[in-house]
Amino acid sequence: MSLKEMVADHKRWMKVAIRQAERAFDDGEVPVGAVVVQDNQIIGRGYNQVERLSDPTAHAEVIAITAACDTLGTKWLNDSTLYVTLEPCPMCAGAIWLARLKQVVYGAFDEKAGAASTLYNIPQDPRLNHYVDLISGIEEEACASILTSFFEKKRQQAHE
Repeated sequence: MSLKEMVADHKRWMKVAIRQAERAFDDGEVPVGAVVVQDNQIIGRGYNQVERLSDPTAHAEVIAITAACDTLGTKWLNDSTLYVTLEPCPMCAGAIWLARLKQVVYGAFDEKAGAASTLYNIPQDPRLNHYVDLISGIEEEACASILTSFFEKKRQQAHE
């Protein structure tokens, strides 16, 4: 597969993750979406549901990983790629490592809690027993834009 085809594939799957983020936005959740892909098929989807479920662990990545493991009937996702609209936090980076994902592709960087390059790099920490390939910045503008819109809306509502 050429580099151009690979980038096109990443963009295609990230757009599906963005649709998951839009669901979170519509539900009043921080708009982060994720999909797990294996053999060119989605095996897990998720979007933030922290508020809805009153669960601080209900992040898009965790929900998508859980769904993918359920689909495959396994705890390992060695041949799978996670597409997520925001750089994973430390909890999600740990879940990614524990699930042994092959690759993570994310859109926007997270300067406050990013644990896949910005503040930490848990998925590629050489002290751990599994290494995850990382690709960042895919559809970054669209991924960042939905987050910016969400927080602008929240600030506006707070001043009304």
